[in-house]
Parts: sequence; C-alpha cells; structure tokens
Amino acid sequence: MSGTLNQTPEQKARDAIDTKLKAAGWCVQDHKKVDFNVGRGIALREYPSDTGPVDYVIFVDRKPVGVIEAKPDDWGHKITTVEEQSNRYANAKLKHINNDEPLRFVYESTGVITRFTDQKDPKPRSREVFSFHRPETLAQWLEQAKTLRGCFDDIPPLLHEGLRDCQINAIENLEQSFRDNKPRALVQMATGSGKTYTAITSVYRLLKYADAKRILFLVDTKNLGEQAEQEFMSYIPNDDNRKFIELYTVQRLKSSSVASDSQVCISTIQRMYSLLKGEELDESQEEINPAEQITKPKEPLPVVYNEKISPEFFDIIIIDECHRSIYNLWRQVIEYFDAFLIGLTATPDNRTYGFFNKNIVSEYDHDKAVADGVNVGYEVFSIETEVTKAGAKLTAKQQIERREKLTRKRRWDVQDEDEEYSSKQLDKDIVNPSQIRTVIESFKNSLSTIFPGRNEVPKTLIFAKTDSHADDIIQIVREEFNESNQFCKKVTHKAFKDTYSERGELIQKAADPKDVLNDFRNDYYPRIAVTVDMIATGTDVRPLECLLFMRDVKSRNYFEQMKGRGTRVLDEDGLKKVTPSAMSAKTHFVIVDAIGVTKSLKTNSQPLITKPTVSLGDLARGVMMGASDEETVSSLVGRLSRLIKQLEESEKQQIKKKAGGVQLQTMIGDLARAIDPDAIETKAKEIAGVPESSEPGDDARNKARAALVSEAAKPMTGEVIELIETIKRDREQKIDHINIDEVTRAEWDGDSKENAEALVRDFESYLAEHRDEIEALSIYFNQPARRSEVTYSMVKTLFEQLKTDQPKLSPTRVWSAYALLDDYKGENPVSQLTALVGLIRRVSHLDNSLTPYASIVRKNFQTWIMQRHSGAGEKFNEEQMAWLHMIRDHMISSFHMERDDLEMPPFDSKGGLGQMYDLFGDSMDSLIKEMNRELVA
Repeated sequence: MSGTLNQTPEQKARDAIDTKLKAAGWCVQDHKKVDFNVGRGIALREYPSDTGPVDYVIFVDRKPVGVIEAKPDDWGHKITTVEEQSNRYANAKLKHINNDEPLRFVYESTGVITRFTDQKDPKPRSREVFSFHRPETLAQWLEQAKTLRGCFDDIPPLLHEGLRDCQINAIENLEQSFRDNKPRALVQMATGSGKTYTAITSVYRLLKYADAKRILFLVDTKNLGEQAEQEFMSYIPNDDNRKFIELYTVQRLKSSSVASDSQVCISTIQRMYSLLKGEELDESQEEINPAEQITKPKEPLPVVYNEKISPEFFDIIIIDECHRSIYNLWRQVIEYFDAFLIGLTATPDNRTYGFFNKNIVSEYDHDKAVADGVNVGYEVFSIETEVTKAGAKLTAKQQIERREKLTRKRRWDVQDEDEEYSSKQLDKDIVNPSQIRTVIESFKNSLSTIFPGRNEVPKTLIFAKTDSHADDIIQIVREEFNESNQFCKKVTHKAFKDTYSERGELIQKAADPKDVLNDFRNDYYPRIAVTVDMIATGTDVRPLECLLFMRDVKSRNYFEQMKGRGTRVLDEDGLKKVTPSAMSAKTHFVIVDAIGVTKSLKTNSQPLITKPTVSLGDLARGVMMGASDEETVSSLVGRLSRLIKQLEESEKQQIKKKAGGVQLQTMIGDLARAIDPDAIETKAKEIAGVPESSEPGDDARNKARAALVSEAAKPMTGEVIELIETIKRDREQKIDHINIDEVTRAEWDGDSKENAEALVRDFESYLAEHRDEIEALSIYFNQPARRSEVTYSMVKTLFEQLKTDQPKLSPTRVWSAYALLDDYKGENPVSQLTALVGLIRRVSHLDNSLTPYASIVRKNFQTWIMQRHSGAGEKFNEEQMAWLHMIRDHMISSFHMERDDLEMPPFDSKGGLGQMYDLFGDSMDSLIKEMNRELVA
C-alpha cells in the first residue's frame, strides 16, 4: 500500500497505461524478459533504440508495429506537444531488430488521456481515443491496402437518380467531410425530407466503396429502431437492383449479443450503454424518450472498457435524433468509440452545433422543405375557453366526486373549503369534464371551417397530458362525434400492457401499439388518435392533417418534433385511401391550439425539477437508470414508505413476485441505507483503497453512493415500477362537475393571416402568369363576356395544370385563405373545380367578394325565372320547371350545358334529348344557350 502511495506521477501513469493495455488484450512485459509465446500482442517497456529508450514498443505477431510515449496525467493539456518525440521514436532504429520502415501506430498517453496517429492515413492526424486498440485490430489494419480515411478518396461521384436535391447535398457534403478527416458532422434535415433514407444511402456507399467494416445506427427509442430497420430492409440503391439486406447484414440489437458478421447494427443508446456496462437491460427503458425522462442521473456511472465491444468496434456511428442523444448519461457511450460521428436531426440547438464542432454538412430546415414541396406547411387555429385560460373555483360544502387515476374508482365527498384551481392543475389534480367537452365540441363545430368540403374528420392526433387525461379525452371524443370505439383510440406505451391476475395468470393479451399505429396510418379507422408520448416524435403517419394540442410543451426542440408529425407530404391517391373526401393531395396541416402551446415560452433545456412534484414512477425510473443523488433517492424512499402503509397484503405479494422475491419493505430499507453517510464513507474508503483513518475524497464518495444505490435498485425493474404505479392508492383526482366551461375564442390564429396572404399572392401570381395560355383563364380575364362558353373540360384542364405546377395551391385551401381575409362566413364550395371557378371570378373582379359558384348559379337561376314569369309571355309548367332545375344543378357542377349532355345522367333516365324536345319544342336549343348565358353571369 505504501509503495503505491509513494509513487511518482510518472510511475502512476505507467501503471494506468499498463492497466489499459492489458484490458485491450496486450501482454505487458519488460524488454529484457520478453516472451512472445504468451500472446499475439506484446507491449515491451523501455525498449532501447538509437535515440534512447522507448517507453513502450508494441509488437503484433512478433513484429514491431508502434510506440507509446507515456507522460504523467498533468500533461493532459499539452499532450499534443509530445507528438514530435513519439514520432521520433517511431522512426528510430530499434535494438536487435532490423526495422527499415517507421513504425506505423503512434500513441501518446497519460493513462487518463490517450491520443493516436495512424501514419498511413492521408495527412496523418492524431485523435483522442478511449483506450488502446486491440492487437487483432492492428493486425487487420496492417493487412489492408488503405486505411478507412484513405479509402474515402475512392468513393465515386454520387448518382443523383431517385434522390432529392437536399439529400444529394447532404450526402456529397458528408463525403467531403470524411475526405477532410473531420471526426464529427451534423446533418440537419427537416422532418419528412428523408433523413433516414439519406443516411442509408451514405451507409451503403461507405460499405461498398470505403471498405467500412461495421456501422452503428444509434436511436433513442425502440420505436425509432424498428422504423430504421424497416427502412434498411426496403432500401434499394440506385446502382443495384438488389435490396440492402441482400448485400449487407443488418442486425437490430434486442439482447446482449452482437453478431460478429453484422455490418450494420441498429441499437438504442440505452441498450448500447447496458452492453458496454455488461448489464442486462429492462426493455421498457428502450421505450422512454429522453426528452420525456424527468429524473436523470446527475453523475452517471462511467462506461469502462469492454473487450467484447472494443472502442474500434464501429467505424461510423450515425446518431438519429442527435439533438437529444448526445448529453449527460449518453454522451460517454458515443465518445467511447473510435468512430466518425454523424448526427441526424431536424431541430438542432446550440449544444448540438457545439458537439459536432460546427461542422454542418446540411442545413435544410422546414421552410426550405415547404418551399421545395418536400414538406407541407401548417396553419394555426386557436380554441380558447374560460376554464382553460383562468381555471375555476370549488366552493365549500359542495358534493365533489373523487376518482383514482389508474383504477378509475369513484367516490363522493364534501368539499372542505373554498378552493381555486389554476389551468395548470387541470387534468392532474382537478378534472373538469366540461372543459374537455367544450374544447372537443368546439373542434367538431369548427371542422367545416378548418377543412371545408370534407365528409369525414381528417386524420387527427391529440396530444394529452397524461394517460388519465387521454382516457377522458377518448370517451368525450366518441360521445361528441357520436362514433364507435374504432373512431378514436389511444396510442401510448402504457395503454398496451398485458393484464394479469393476482396469482400472476394472464387475463388479457394486450394489443400491439404498432398495430394501432398501422391502422391509423393505413386504414379509415381510427380517425382520431390520442397520445401522451409514443408518437410525439419520429413516427411517420403521412395522412395526418390535424394536430390538436391539449397539453403544453416547454421544450422548443420537443415541440418542433411534435409539429413534425404533420409535415409529411402525401399524394392525392394516398390521402384518398384513408380520407376519401379529400379533394387533392395533402397541401398543409393544421395545428389546433387548445392550450396556448404556440404562444407559451419555449426553452432549449429541460426545466428544473422540484422533487415533490415528480411522480413516484418517474423517481423510481430515474433511480433505476442510475440517478443516485441524495435528493432523488430520499424522495423515492419517502414516497414508497408512505405507499406501503396503504397497500393490501395481496398487493405487497404481487410486488414481491415481480421483484424476484424481494419485498417492497426490503427495497425501501436498502435504498435508505444506500444514502446513509456512514455506509457511503465505508464504501468510499474501500473504493479508494485507503486505511480506515484516511480521507477517501469526494470522488470516491460519489462513486460509493452510486454503487450502493445501483445495488439497492436492482430489484426495481420497469415491470415492478409499473405494478407499483398501478396499485398505489394515493392518486385521487377531484372531478369538477359544477363549473361549466364556455368557448371564448375559436378562430384562425394571427400567423394564419400572414400565411393566407402569402397563399393568395401565390395564387394570383399563378393566374396572372398563365392567363394568356390556359383557355379558361384567357376567357375570364381577357373576354369575360364569353364566360358562358367555359366548359367542364376547360376547368378540369386548368385544375390539373395547377395541381402539377403548384400542388400547395389547392383550390379549397386557397378558398380558406380568401375566406379568412374576406371574413367570409358563408357556405363552402362543393368541389375543387367549383372552388376554382369561384376563386377565378374573385381574382378577375367578376365578384367583389368570395362567392360560391353554386350560390351564383342558384341566384341567377331564380332571377332568370322571375323575369321570365313576370312578363305576359308563356310561363313554365311544373314538369318543365323540374327539368330546368336539373339543368341548373348540372351547371353547378359542370359549368356549361351542352346538347349532348342530355344523353347522360341524370337526364337520360328522364327521357333524355327526346323528352326535353317534347317539353320545349323548337325553343330547346335557344333555351340551353340562354341558360348558359344567364346562369353564369
């Protein structure tokens, strides 16, 4: 012990280096006692050379391949100044060895910091590595004609076929970044613009042309991993007709085993952390979005060297949703590997830019994506109610209903005293069914304004605050829309759990959330999905046209991700498949803001958490994931201690069974002891290796507390925590049946006026640009007196041209924009074509305000008939009037009446041309001509 304490800084560094070398598979020996038979990789200390003794010369298969220059740990800040010295040793003549060429692999290390240079790289440049590379790795590199960095120059020009401009730009810039040997690069691409497809194209080219051996695609939720796996499975490169998985091996990690032949590994960052730690992972942790995890370890347990997954295991790491995966607990996972780091995100912040060294190879934001037609834009429709805005008051001595959040068990009680509640308490401590109902009712009543001309509710996603809130919303949605269960469903992880009896028997097998998601994405039902977190980010539902926010969001990045669910484009056939009354391709989506989410203050960081407001489940999950600070653990102990007094014996037994035989009381005691100062001090001295009377230091104490808490928390798995949440009793809500809510505002938001003005400008510019080349426009603008000659086929031709040139200028959408600007409250057009004619009349000043074409025709018909009947001439009889009404209705949808139309529905079933001639005689043709002129005036 005393020898260790009296070591010089240089000796301590050598010991640390020896430890790292041994962990990486090297046999460390004194050069005078060398034995090459003990292993493939040998590191010889103090090896003599013509420039002096080399701290370490490393041998692979009996041949010298590199050197290590050792320095004390206080040299960390100036380790790069040692490179000239270590390079001199690499070029030195070694004693007893005929080495004619410089040694290739050069390391400088303090035992804490290690830097590495491969002299075969183009423009050799040192880089920091977690530890020394393994002997078998260096042996493989020695056999290769070029290094990975050398192979980057061999990547051929990108074939542009099948790729968007933004994808081409990202891939080509990324490959230039590789050639420039930049270790980190950020790909910022808007949601829906094809980030994953871009990444897979890059992966394919790296494997095929750069001789990359293994690439990690890192995600932070199981759901994103499954989606990435599906995209790899379906990907076909543009220079090969085979699928990616026919060419390369792809493995999505589901256990602690990594196949040695995998060329692409897909893993959650949580699983990779557990693999490096050599620990089993509770699969429920792969479902938790880091943006939603409330309690996090303040000082995460460090990743240590793992010989099964060495730092050089991956050549490239692609980090999906990197804006939330590169901090705190997870950063050390990424920085463990000696790999190029590629970040993918739609919503970077300053920390993201900093982590990737401001090397932004792609900047393609939502506005650019909308301008290019890659994404659709959005408009905001606000719903405000009295209770949502100001809360309400419960009066003393009133009968108040109380309800348990999870079991939904109800009871009635008397309110003790007057109690005012704020909007922030809604759906947590207080539930006001009238408030939820008022929002949903207003949403329903506003749909004809938000989505004119639709026969069904557009695919809508409602963001709820909690699972309890989601259940309330679902029931009220079904009631207000008078629909069945399939109309509105919940999509959240907690909604899909198997149900067991007290004896542990399976009562009901839960549906897979992916099945409900697939139905929402591909089928007519459900029309409305309610979620808390599962499809807030990273889930592709292209037909989604409406996001209804009934929860606020404080994180700017998280809100942008949630909005991203609506940005996906979809062609007309795809949208009509699930929404038959859609009149065009998806042109935009609408945010219905019922909580003020579009106006609330957003921050880049997670809000500070006051432990009393953190739920028991979140506290427990935080501890399970490594949080060991006294505040979190003591809060958890207090909550569990309070809970255990309320549990039935059968419930305690259920917890014990799930926890592998460990009683809840034992867990509580172990957690309490884990933060006991005396226990921490004893453990800290053990870790520091100091005598009982010595001071272990704060670093050792922190490690001790983390180790004790980690051991105490082992029985607390995700299943145990969920069971505790399910059966805990102190979770009642008050149900306010007294304060009836009222809508105070339901209208397009201010931003929508600007959007509407921009849309109207674009539409008017398009008409002006094409007024002389498209026949229908030419008549309306240049010869308005001939408008009675405009036929259905002319209008259809114009519509098809508009749809091809400017899909975002959908006539019904432009109609909504004009309606907003004109403050129009009348009926909506019956079709895209009638909307288009009404808009042309508005732009060409035939009408001074927005007027539906059907209204024009009906009004003109009525005026025409009155004029015909007011004179002394012959008046139409009842049978003739019925026929004229049919012609009027035909002109509403077809714009023009032709003689041949009389042989088509609905006229053919009434006798067609012959019947009209019988009714009107020789005046038939002149009557048709007159109606064409008078009804479209």
